[in-house]
Amino acid sequence: QVQLVESGGRSVQDGDSLRLSCAASDHSFSNLVMGWFRQPPGKEREFVAAISYRGGITDYRDSVKGRFTISRDNVKNMGFLQMNSLKPEDTAVYYCATSKIHYTWKVVVRVDEYDSWGQGTQVTVSS
Repeated sequence: QVQLVESGGRSVQDGDSLRLSCAASDHSFSNLVMGWFRQPPGKEREFVAAISYRGGITDYRDSVKGRFTISRDNVKNMGFLQMNSLKPEDTAVYYCATSKIHYTWKVVVRVDEYDSWGQGTQVTVSS
């Protein structure tokens, strides 16, 4: 499994922007789908965004489309989540993850399709 470490989370105001980073331990990262998930207070972990191994395919949950952008740099074994126009309902612990399987033709969005997870980074958006 890939070791993942997220960073970049902090407390911000409604409408602010943040960029989360995910550092992977080795180059196997470049062969896997990368996803961002979040867990709001008192709720289950939910899908936010995913990107294919080469970056050509992305998917987002509806509530973040047009505001969040997922990207990756396979040379540096890094993943990113640019979050703009943040809202209080975006408050959560954010996790990056890599898929169990090397998919070449799609991204995956279910928690159980990922088997490597970071420790999470807290994002708090105040109104």
